[in-house]
Amino acid sequence: MDSLACKTRQGTKNKTKHKNKTMTYSSSLAVGRQRYAARSQNITGFKSKDKAIGPVSNTIILIVLACLVGLLYLTQVTKTNAYSYKINDIKNKQAGLREEHDQLAIDSARLQAQERIKNSEVAGKLVSTVPSGVVAN
Repeated sequence: MDSLACKTRQGTKNKTKHKNKTMTYSSSLAVGRQRYAARSQNITGFKSKDKAIGPVSNTIILIVLACLVGLLYLTQVTKTNAYSYKINDIKNKQAGLREEHDQLAIDSARLQAQERIKNSEVAGKLVSTVPSGVVAN
């Protein structure tokens, strides 16, 4: 009986002793898995790791994207500059053609004025003169 009494005393001692355990990351995961464990089920769970991009890869990707945006900007600026050269050439041609048009309008008016003068009534009343001679010294 003494041995039985000793065993019961030891059993009560073990039950009354509580170890102060600190909760770690792995033990907290184990606690979470125990909730869902049922009879005849495996409690070991394998989670597939989501592949995440690290900070170095993120930085490299951002630099590459910034370079691509810069190249896009440069191509657009180059196109607008090329178009501005074409526009300037066309404006210069237009200015030259306007000057030529104005000169042609002046020439046309002058030629029309000479025809009008010849055909006018006043010009018809004028007497034509003949050279009378040369004065000699």
